[in-house]
Amino acid sequence: MRQFKILGIAVAATLLVAACGGGSDSVQAPAIKYTSLVSFGDSLSDVGTYKVGAVAALGGGTYSVNGITGVLPSKNWTELMAAQIGVAAPCPAQTGLNSAAALGGPVAVVDQPSCRNYAQGGARVTDPVGPGSASAPVNSPLGQLTVPIVTQIATHLGRVGSFSGTELVTVMAGGNDALRLLDTLVVNATAAGSQAFASSLISQLAAGATNPVTAAQAIGLALQTEANRVGHTDQSVVGAAVGAAAIQPGNSAVANPAVYDPMVASAQAAGAAAGAAYAKANGAAEAVFPMGEAGKQLAAYIKTQIVGKGAKYVAVVNLPDLSATPSGKGQSVDTQGLILNMVIYFNEVLAYELRDIAGVQIIDAFTEARSQIADPTAYGLTNVITPACNLNAPANGLATSPTAENGTSLVCNASNLKVGDVSKYLFADTVHPTPYGYKLLAELVTRNLTRAGWL
Repeated sequence: MRQFKILGIAVAATLLVAACGGGSDSVQAPAIKYTSLVSFGDSLSDVGTYKVGAVAALGGGTYSVNGITGVLPSKNWTELMAAQIGVAAPCPAQTGLNSAAALGGPVAVVDQPSCRNYAQGGARVTDPVGPGSASAPVNSPLGQLTVPIVTQIATHLGRVGSFSGTELVTVMAGGNDALRLLDTLVVNATAAGSQAFASSLISQLAAGATNPVTAAQAIGLALQTEANRVGHTDQSVVGAAVGAAAIQPGNSAVANPAVYDPMVASAQAAGAAAGAAYAKANGAAEAVFPMGEAGKQLAAYIKTQIVGKGAKYVAVVNLPDLSATPSGKGQSVDTQGLILNMVIYFNEVLAYELRDIAGVQIIDAFTEARSQIADPTAYGLTNVITPACNLNAPANGLATSPTAENGTSLVCNASNLKVGDVSKYLFADTVHPTPYGYKLLAELVTRNLTRAGWL
């Protein structure tokens, strides 16, 4: 997963996503003799799909702090679970990068037939265009593969025919669906805000002209022409509008910054208000309800394509509270509330659709994550607010952008951590756990499976 984008001129709020996990990681003899671990999901379960090319050369490849050995090694929660149940360590079922625009160009996509971890950073439930994909309209040029969960499952079935019933299957997804739904809301709210900004500015700039109607038409044409020009800026758009206004009969005074600056400020306020109003009015329809549909779809695949194809032990990890991450906590109350409602609805629908399905255990990462953030010391955590990785480090910005808010842990390692002991931080970047965070998630899964008699 990656962070949500800003609502542009429309809404002054950045929408961001994150995820984490849960608490005892002692390895014990499982009550059931598993033969393998099969995992479906996104970056939170990805064990190295993109550990290739320049990403690997930079010491990265997983969404955490890479390359650490010793007491808290750089292991994903699925790797820890494999050790817990005594099966081979997971490896990525596919590797590679699609983009030719960054990180040294594309790296051939290679299937790894013997590997059973199908999770990929950026993956959604059904849509193949996830965050970080080369095809995504608003994302980095990294070129993540983002194969969706439905295809991940189909690939596995294509390799083995059906589940044997002796695998432990893990499923964790939905965060990237939240991201893309909010991206769409951002685009629509920004459009509403931009329209309100333009209408307000045009009417104000034209008001002093001898013929306001004719002036408004000329100003509007100049504004729209500049807005459509590749490389335009907010300042150049305003400049074009002011320039067109000043040459209208009787309107030369509007060229004075003392005259047009207050008009611009007023138009900006109108745009922000319109964008925020759009987001508030349409958040449920465009973001919350579709998340419920994503939860329903995921549950259907689990029932028909996993359990229905022979799996007897399926651990489904729900979404953590994405609004309570370092990114989310810094956003507006309305934005946090919307993200929270999206997560809750997804989790509720997922749980409802999987109720009473034999062989399925729902792991409540949502409640656990909230507990960790509310009482970090109880989990041995020293920081649940800021990332452990130095997201200003050039390497960390390669997959998204060189800014702190958009940096990623995909290429984070011991060489670009923040100063001091960050081993017990919860977050590696603003959206992904540290090795310790993944350890907590593995412990949560272990506790639940032990209670179910699966361990």
